[in-house]
Amino acid sequence: MPVIHYLREVIDGRVDRGNLDSAKRRISQLLDDSIIAQEEEQYGSKASHADQLIAETTLFHIKPWAQIDLSKLNIDKLREEYRKAPHKNIEISDLRVFIADKLQQMMNQNTSRVSFAQKLQEIIDRYNAGSSTNEGYFDELMEFVEKLREEEVRAAREGLTESELEIFDLLKKEGLTKEEEQKVKLSAKQLLDKLKDNNPTLLITDWHKDTQTMLQVQTAIKKALDATLPESYDRAVYSEKCDIIFDHLLMLARKEDNWGYA
Repeated sequence: MPVIHYLREVIDGRVDRGNLDSAKRRISQLLDDSIIAQEEEQYGSKASHADQLIAETTLFHIKPWAQIDLSKLNIDKLREEYRKAPHKNIEISDLRVFIADKLQQMMNQNTSRVSFAQKLQEIIDRYNAGSSTNEGYFDELMEFVEKLREEEVRAAREGLTESELEIFDLLKKEGLTKEEEQKVKLSAKQLLDKLKDNNPTLLITDWHKDTQTMLQVQTAIKKALDATLPESYDRAVYSEKCDIIFDHLLMLARKEDNWGYA
């Protein structure tokens, strides 16, 4: 990709760093406008320019302190500034990293959003294969941003918290009626309530390291879902969903993410 070759020249000292800084120009400012709660610097004072450049161009590089709010991103202004940009490859690279950072944040909240990562990779692969121009690539990335923006507000639109939305997405199956979908939403809400409010509390720290506690969590999941899932969930689907929810909570616990929803 041209921008990678260009940055390699910067790292090797064959291009003036100032040229790169001027090339980033206004689009970077627009992207920065949508980043909130920035509390610390990414790099220490000892970090080299080369380290920073490599990190800035790594796909799915995460800025853990920065919460990106897509509602603050001026899409129309971004398109306008891109049309004026003299170094479009660099502008696109900045945009791609920005999108990847936001997507990673959203996937950390809801693992079912992996389909968005697959879609983004398809867009990137098409461009790398020469199947789309810079303009086409930029347009596809902007359409992807619009879809991310819709997904970002889906929890509120569904009347769920982010935690409830993730469980809802894991519990859903194809062919649900509107009435059944509402029941699955309620099932997701009630499952989390039961797991959090159970007395004694099941999802304590390191619950996944004790066989007896794991069995109790598994049993609680099965009881809650058996009582709340729609009748269209036959025993096979019910059993599959119980396993999916348990495996998901187990994965969160093993990642030392508490139990995920505390």
